[in-house]
Amino acid sequence: MNSILITFLLLRIGVVIGYWKLFEKAGISGWKSLIPIYAEYLIITEIVGKPNWWIIYLFIPVINAFAYYILLFNILRCFGKPSVWSQILVIFFAPIYLPYLGFNKKVKYLGQLDSLPALKRTVAQEWADAIIFAVVAATLIRWLIMEAYTIPTPSMENSLLVGDFLFVSKFHYGTRTPKTPIQIPLTHQKIWFTEIPSYVEWIQLPQYRLPGISEVKRGDVVVFNVPGMMENNWGLPKSQWKKYPTDLKTNYIKRCVGLPGDVLEIKDRQVYANGEAVENHPGMQYSYLVTAKDEINERNLDKFDLAGDDVQLLSKTKANHAVYQMFLTDAVVSEMRKLPYIVSVELIKQESETFPHSPLFKWTGDNFGKLTIPKEGWTIQLNDSTLALYGSTITDYDHNQDAVIKDGKLSIDGKEVTSYTFKQNYYFMMGDNRHNSHDSRYWGFVPEDHIVGKGFFIWLSIDRDRGGIRWNRFFNLIR
Repeated sequence: MNSILITFLLLRIGVVIGYWKLFEKAGISGWKSLIPIYAEYLIITEIVGKPNWWIIYLFIPVINAFAYYILLFNILRCFGKPSVWSQILVIFFAPIYLPYLGFNKKVKYLGQLDSLPALKRTVAQEWADAIIFAVVAATLIRWLIMEAYTIPTPSMENSLLVGDFLFVSKFHYGTRTPKTPIQIPLTHQKIWFTEIPSYVEWIQLPQYRLPGISEVKRGDVVVFNVPGMMENNWGLPKSQWKKYPTDLKTNYIKRCVGLPGDVLEIKDRQVYANGEAVENHPGMQYSYLVTAKDEINERNLDKFDLAGDDVQLLSKTKANHAVYQMFLTDAVVSEMRKLPYIVSVELIKQESETFPHSPLFKWTGDNFGKLTIPKEGWTIQLNDSTLALYGSTITDYDHNQDAVIKDGKLSIDGKEVTSYTFKQNYYFMMGDNRHNSHDSRYWGFVPEDHIVGKGFFIWLSIDRDRGGIRWNRFFNLIR
């Protein structure tokens, strides 16, 4: 944490030094750059010649981000640096570029905007300016307000379908400040269509969450950075696994079924929180073994909206019956059992090993817990059981720089501890496609600092199995 704070202070010092020298060139006392807000709002608006009331924009959420960059671009012009490259440098390297301008003797203050001659720009320069503005605007909107997300897997069916395109709200829970500041805009882990990393991780900033309009609630559909190493390197051999910064881990979308402090349990597929049954979403589905008198034609499957990963023909019996594995909702199961060509519909029990992957806890996907979800400030006594349940969370996600479990003991900063108090909240996430979802049952808790946003609404849905667009899903709110 100390190294992160030092990095943040060094970046801030760079900006202040740059302002100090630029203020002096504009005939203003440099020490005023030391006063937060006053320096970056009132003094800069004075230098570029904006009216005093213009600072109102700088206090309006979302708008203030755009207003700040407009001021930065304006101050570049007032110092004779209106080029596209200068704008790019001040966006991504302000702590370095501003001091460079301040100490460069060739850079002079030319006056306020209204006293400067009109800029003569080529068509290429105008296009470059437009592109830069669009990229900055899109980056800020993506960070502060909404981010587009695609459903790539069937883990949330039948609530969210493969091929759904949705917007994820950042303002519900409050957006996070960037942890990895040096990154190509509008990318995630890699540059488009390549395997080249899109970021540099040698600068990692402390991460905070801006105020939101709500907290994560039980039943919310949440997008988050998945915590597990395997989940972030799915399909790769272990020798190629990469540890990503928190804000660049792979995005998952699941439903929150457990909140910080909840005692969670799954009994015969029903989730309980604090002893009370959690409401089951109508789109929730499970895996069934369906036996039919013969192969079921696609027209009959379409009646139940079954396609792609929902249906798999497994075998034929001696009686020439067709055996399928299907992922079905309770409503479809009831209807299917009434059909004359269906012999049987039998639930497939989920028996695979689950979190915490310890011989002390023989839980399955259908019968899991009881398990208390960690909450900020909650203290536990450490023993074999609690270390099995919470040890990896403490060492990997709870902001301990030197936490190690060895010989059944937890040591932090080289000192053995017998109790532990959690530093942040955690959540338990599950997919609505309960038998086809890799979720908290298998890799554990979702830390609060991994929460990205709330699934808001679907803006496009493409049926990749049948082809075409699902028009009935357009602008559906996600529930």
